[in-house]
Amino acid sequence: MGDVLEVSEVMDVPEAPERPARRRGRTAALITTAAVLGLVAGTCAGYLVQADRDPTPLPPLSQVTLAQAKGKGPEPLSAARDRRVRTDGDLRKLLLKKPKGAEEPEYLAGEDGWLDLADYAAEYDESGSMFGSLLGSEFRRAAVTGWIAGDVSVEIRLVQYRQEETLAAPESAENGHYWAEEEAGTKSYPVPGTGDGKAYVHTKPAAQLEDVSAYSAEAYAWRGDIAMEIWVYDSKPVSRQLIVDLAKRQMERL
Repeated sequence: MGDVLEVSEVMDVPEAPERPARRRGRTAALITTAAVLGLVAGTCAGYLVQADRDPTPLPPLSQVTLAQAKGKGPEPLSAARDRRVRTDGDLRKLLLKKPKGAEEPEYLAGEDGWLDLADYAAEYDESGSMFGSLLGSEFRRAAVTGWIAGDVSVEIRLVQYRQEETLAAPESAENGHYWAEEEAGTKSYPVPGTGDGKAYVHTKPAAQLEDVSAYSAEAYAWRGDIAMEIWVYDSKPVSRQLIVDLAKRQMERL
């Protein structure tokens, strides 16, 4: 006797369609309504019974008497100790001072040491999208300084955010870390006195400027609502000591 064929092998039986979740019918709704009405009726009966009873006296409160502090409250922090007082003032005064003998750079973004939103966004390749991103990051203001000493060119920026909805200062520093580490031949060094501040020395030339190879280094860190950005350019690889020292001294001023 030959093999017995299953029904599914003889006929093409279509698979049953996936069923949607069962709808809560009228019966379930009526049961729920009855339960709610029963609960309300029981509660009302309980109130009527309780209303006929004499009130039960409450036990006496037991609490330790707290001693009242005497004397004046603490004095407000001085401007030297209150970081908020300093950072809400003239941000340019927190920038490192130009060294003696250094020259003013021929080109420095912004005007009179300030960078507004448009000026700061213009420093990026995709300035249009960066403009919108800065608006969302609650950009407040930015201060900039720079100088030239021999073959070394320095630019420092302090970028301040409102930080009412997002912690934009640490995010800005993290963005700088990301792009700095993307370049080949890059060495990174921690910035003393910061949690995650780092300085980067690029061992390969960044560009050709008037037939001279230009090497670069950069540093990023943040404190409170301010992000720090530093760039250094030289005709030879920038020393680790130079970029780390600049970043350390700039962060100390914050």
